[in-house]
Amino acid sequence: MLKKSLTLLILLTSLLAQAEIPAYDEAANAREDVKQALIEARKTQKSVLLVFGANWCKDCRALDSALKSAKNTALIGKEFKVVKIDVGRFNKHLDIDTVYGNPIKKGIPAVVVLAPDQRVLYATRAGELANAREMSEDGVYAFFHDIVQKAASQAG
Repeated sequence: MLKKSLTLLILLTSLLAQAEIPAYDEAANAREDVKQALIEARKTQKSVLLVFGANWCKDCRALDSALKSAKNTALIGKEFKVVKIDVGRFNKHLDIDTVYGNPIKKGIPAVVVLAPDQRVLYATRAGELANAREMSEDGVYAFFHDIVQKAASQAG
């Protein structure tokens, strides 16, 4: 009996370890999330980082994973209020994409940085993150650090 219980416990632990928490909430109300992030951004004077992607996209999941490293979490948390926007199979939240200049046109993941007054400070336009699987955590950090620098020069 103990052997069966132990086998079952190992199997369940293995399954839980393999279960992946989705990077994008497919049921989220993205319009409301953006609205709330902009309200919070005005209070904190942080920029808003919109991250467009989908759970089926390996590069989107790779970017999400890289953003969870300590170094990237510190940078992103200090500089941005983050809203992740699920685009499904390029059939969801396209109205939001259009408002900000169609950053997903050349691939996902894609990002837009907004000032608290909703001005676009930066947006991917050429699929800059579409190869996120090939970027290291340091490469992702360098990408966002560069965005912070560009956004700061435009925000002032």
